[in-house]
Order: sequence, then structure tokens, then C-alpha cells
Amino acid sequence: MPVHLYGQPAELKPLREMATRHHLWLIEDAAQAHLAEYDGKRCGSIGDVACFSFYPGKNLGAYGDAGAVTTNDEALLAKIRQLRDHGKTKYEHDVFGFGERIDSLQAAILGAKLPHLEEWTEARRAHARTYNELLADAGVVKPYEAPNVRHVYHLYVIRVARRDAMFGHLKSKGIDAGIHYPLPVHRQPAYLKQGYGEISLPVTEQVADEIISLPMYPELTREQIEYVAHAVREVV
Repeated sequence: MPVHLYGQPAELKPLREMATRHHLWLIEDAAQAHLAEYDGKRCGSIGDVACFSFYPGKNLGAYGDAGAVTTNDEALLAKIRQLRDHGKTKYEHDVFGFGERIDSLQAAILGAKLPHLEEWTEARRAHARTYNELLADAGVVKPYEAPNVRHVYHLYVIRVARRDAMFGHLKSKGIDAGIHYPLPVHRQPAYLKQGYGEISLPVTEQVADEIISLPMYPELTREQIEYVAHAVREVV
């Protein structure tokens, strides 16, 4: 289950080959990857199954909780449709399922917003280029975009050694920065109870202590990005 984190597609080719070799399903977590591409193919079309989120803060967001599953496997699609509708086919319930249908209001909102997604995506990519330009020699680690992908910048995340000082300074300047995500999975309380607390993942732990998300949304202006970049430079 590769995650296209922050809008950057995961390295899918070796995972696809591994899944095929071992007769496994490849499930793409595309919750942050609307219109992202890997080797010229749209994320969500490469694995056996892909899961998209339409949470309001996503690149394509509804006005409430919503999501979608995509697949090219007709049998799997029928199973998913059955499970999302309480396990029923027509009026017969063959299995136990869930009430996971998207409601009509959210679908209508998403349908109205969908034609604008390409424009919004290009705006995000342009904002990322501006950030990259203004932070070129600022002493921070900028997001990496692989040469064979289309990054859609759900988030623009930098790495800094003095993250907490940076976070506090940006907040003092009225900049709504964030940390996605402060606690690695193996350090989550639920997994500590399962004995995973003894696992050592030093790279993961270092990155979790250094990441900070700068403002990123289509309506940002050049002046706003310059203001954020200047605040970042003040701390560095």
C-alpha cells in the first residue's frame, strides 16, 4: 500500500513488479494525489485499487467527509460496491458490509469543482516553483520532485534543523504553518501497545522532527509567498 505523500507519487514500478511476482494486490493511497502522474500515467490507475480522499482540505475537496475507490478490475469493483452498501445486492445481503456511500450533496459539490482541478493543480505547481526560487539558498531542504512524476503539491513541506523555532516564528508572523506529521506511525500510542516502541527507524524519526508545511493553496499570491519565504530566512 504505497502512499503518494504530499502529492508526490511513490516509486510504483518496482512495487508493481513485486506485487505481480507474489500475486499481491497493489493498493495506491492516493488521498493527496489528485491528478498526480507517474511515468505519464495518472495515479489511481496503476495499482489494482486506489483510494482517494475528498476531505475539505484536499486538492479536490467536498464540504464534508467523502472519498472514492478506483479500480480496473470488474470483479473487485462489484465487491467494493457491495461492501459500501451494507453488503447487499438489490434487496439481498450476502455479506456484512458498511454504510460508505457518498451522499448526493457532496457528489454535486465535487462535480462542480472537478472542472477546475487542472487549473488549481497548475497553480499549486507554480507556487512550488516560486517557493523553490525564493528558498534556493535559504539553508532548508526543499521538496523533491522526481523527474518521472507530476507532483501536485497537496502540501509544500521543507526540512529545517531548528523546526520548533521556525514553527514558532512563522506563527508569530501570522503564517499558518503546519507539521504533517509530528508522530511517526511506530510511535503512535496504538502501536506502542503492540510492542512496536522498540523498533528503531532513525531516518523516519529525524525527518519527523524536521518537517514543516508552508502555506499551499491555489489562491496564494506572489506577495504572500515572498512574505513566507522572508520569514523562513529570518530564522535560518
